[in-house]
Amino acid sequence: MSDVKYSVCVLTVTYGDRWKFLEQVLRRVVDFSEISSVIVIDNASVYNVAEKIKDVGSDKIAVITNKENKGSAGGYKIALEHAFNNTAADLFLLLDDDNVPEENVFPEMLDQWSDIKSPDNKKALFCFRNDRPQHVMIAKGEDASRFYLVQNNFLGFNIFNIFNNQFYKLRDKFRKKKPFKERAKMPYVPYGGLLLHRSIINDIGYPDERFFLYVDDSEYTHRITQSGATIWLIPSCKIVDVDKSQGLGYKKVFLHSQLLDQWNFRTYYHVRNRIYFYSECFTGNKLIFKINKALYLAYLRLISLASNKSAAYKKLVVAVNDGLTGNMNEADNSKF
Repeated sequence: MSDVKYSVCVLTVTYGDRWKFLEQVLRRVVDFSEISSVIVIDNASVYNVAEKIKDVGSDKIAVITNKENKGSAGGYKIALEHAFNNTAADLFLLLDDDNVPEENVFPEMLDQWSDIKSPDNKKALFCFRNDRPQHVMIAKGEDASRFYLVQNNFLGFNIFNIFNNQFYKLRDKFRKKKPFKERAKMPYVPYGGLLLHRSIINDIGYPDERFFLYVDDSEYTHRITQSGATIWLIPSCKIVDVDKSQGLGYKKVFLHSQLLDQWNFRTYYHVRNRIYFYSECFTGNKLIFKINKALYLAYLRLISLASNKSAAYKKLVVAVNDGLTGNMNEADNSKF
């Protein structure tokens, strides 16, 4: 049975017109005795979120409405601050507004929390998704450093890792299927599915609003492991994303790049923030990083010429330079 000495506050951020997803999340979480409260940050949605939530019929839910969209970074910062200062909950579970937990998640997570004999501020748990191949492999014993904390990469490209990557792909084809481990270590994770104790806020603070959206979750949760705590991926605690993330439906086309084909404000923030995060934390050899940068930008330049995406390429270069120089201000439309 789950450890009843812990109470959980669920935090979620919503925006736009996403009630059909948010409603599923709320109706799932409010029925669990482990959940003491739910905080919904309304990031300037196009409908009245507070009014719609009345239909759920639960007094556990509180809504905080922002007049403007503060992004995931600002939204989760407000949620965490409110939970820390205005609730008595021991644990905070962050969920995106389309993350529907399976029915056993809450008692199982609290059981896992109690089983891990570390101080409350030296551990965090993360829920599992079946549709994330890298998480599946890590949950079955693959070293997370194969996918994360890759030194000196530029937007995922590192010419010195090409041979190793091909070897791993070939090995994976012939490897016997492995069972899931009880838990596996992660260096950083998304917000959605993260369980942490209120005491760790004193160590890591709150999300950095400058990121606005994208990679803010990586930067924030990386602070957890940098503080000496461990993030545990728990395969038995599953959540389902009932909405698909941007880019999952993109089909590869010869002499095209997803970055250029789908350039918009989301892509700008993703590129800028990723460059900033990695250059700050995972660039041990500046020469190797510059080589990877030059090669990958040259490749994208050629792709842009072949696919008639020169304008998008120029904007990508601006995003890269903004990340490298730490220009983390809110971007104007000219960059999109």
